[in-house]
Amino acid sequence: QGKIVDSGGGLVQPGGSLKLSCTAFGFDFSPYNIGWYRQAPGKERELVAIIARGGERTIYASSVKGRFTISRDDAKNTVYLQMDSLKPEDTALYFCNQEEHWGQGTQVTVSS
Repeated sequence: QGKIVDSGGGLVQPGGSLKLSCTAFGFDFSPYNIGWYRQAPGKERELVAIIARGGERTIYASSVKGRFTISRDDAKNTVYLQMDSLKPEDTALYFCNQEEHWGQGTQVTVSS
């Protein structure tokens, strides 16, 4: 019966940066691989990045590799997504996932 809270989204100009956070309440993030996903209106949900238990292994979608960085702080029960060099096509609702829980999503809009 735990939950995840996503935060950090906003409106930024192309080339700008945002750092997203998702924090788990009521359960422990540390044993799980955690993923960030995004979905734009009219488009399918897509995986953005995954961070493995322990934080040493990561996977990125080709569209964001080199621009986004996923990290975790298990002491804070939080996973982060640092997004740099943002593009208009990054505009989407971003949310994180543990095997049994989803965050509510945080909106990222990249526009001039």
